[in-house]
Amino acid sequence: MAGGKAPCPLEANPYISSMPDGTPTLSLTLHRSIHELPATDWERCAGTANPFVSHAFLAALEDSASASPRTGWLPQHAAVRDAEGRLLACAPAYVKSHSYGEYVFDHGWARAFEQAGGRYYPKLQIAVPFSPVPGPRLLIAPDTGTDPSLLAHALARAAGEMELSSAHVTFCTASEYATLGEAGWLQRLGVQYHWYNRNYATFDDFLAALASRKRKSIRRERRDAQSTGLEFRTLRGPEITRAQWKSFYRFYLSTVDRKWGSAYLTERFFPMLGERLGDRVVLMLAYEGSEPVAGALNLMGADALYGRNWGTLADHPFLHFELCYYRAIDFAIEQGLARVEAGAQGEHKIQRGYVPTETYSAHWIGNRALRQAIAHYLEQEREVRRQEMAELAAYAPFREEG
Repeated sequence: MAGGKAPCPLEANPYISSMPDGTPTLSLTLHRSIHELPATDWERCAGTANPFVSHAFLAALEDSASASPRTGWLPQHAAVRDAEGRLLACAPAYVKSHSYGEYVFDHGWARAFEQAGGRYYPKLQIAVPFSPVPGPRLLIAPDTGTDPSLLAHALARAAGEMELSSAHVTFCTASEYATLGEAGWLQRLGVQYHWYNRNYATFDDFLAALASRKRKSIRRERRDAQSTGLEFRTLRGPEITRAQWKSFYRFYLSTVDRKWGSAYLTERFFPMLGERLGDRVVLMLAYEGSEPVAGALNLMGADALYGRNWGTLADHPFLHFELCYYRAIDFAIEQGLARVEAGAQGEHKIQRGYVPTETYSAHWIGNRALRQAIAHYLEQEREVRRQEMAELAAYAPFREEG
């Protein structure tokens, strides 16, 4: 299953009617395509703050064949309705035949369970495919009084009725993390590096908040990146041409090749994204003469810029930092955004003003013995993670107050 291309073996029943509290007026249904749920109903639950849980983004993943049964991502989007058919809550959900493209790693859990004679796959994944971006996962329609814990219990029950080993809610919000924990799900902490806007008016204002040595280092990196003769352009959805998307897909593949990874996203996905999400798509390109040679793809939410994919065919000093980190900060300041989330991994981001930030996931495990083993592991991991974050925070480049 390397590369995440193995087909999902489960043809899951798309409908589950029973609710965990036996309430006859509510029903849970699971849907094999986001298109089975009206976009207006979904958006009412999802809101507009985070583009990754938007109907348009999830539809682009399916319509481009990036997230599909062929790639081991069988959509099973959850919907809770009342007796009149009103959508009260929903969640982006997939039955998975592997653990690729998730960024919260449970390969070790799968191996341990299978070595003990169990079957870990298929499992239920409540997530945004290929997107380690924190955001809401238990999507609740406003003004309905729906308790998020109802959806948490319903998803666990659905996984059990479908005879799946487990269910996983990854990169959820802090409040969802608490709700899921109270509902009996196991809790897991992660770490990412985010830049926070302290009401900066310019990039120089941000630099002024740094210690002198760090400030000089960033200025030198930007100067070296910009002295290469490259031209930098920032484009928004409708401005991006098919030719530019074709170039960016080559950049994306070059990063995949260097990291010995898999090209989860198809070439059709990127122009589809630009068409459907419009100005929320922000593509930063570096040109050498008339040809683009590197690019960084971002999505803009209500208060954040989310860095997603990047790649280059050139070899220039500090080009990655300039395109992915510094120009993202420039854009966030110009747009008045509260933060930049630059994706998974990368302690090197700390020295560039991106500070360690907790991320959250929660896990329902059906087998009691496996659940107990994972619970013990996660308890220890959470303590280690908090210690690591405290140590990492000490390397932040900001001047000491006082």
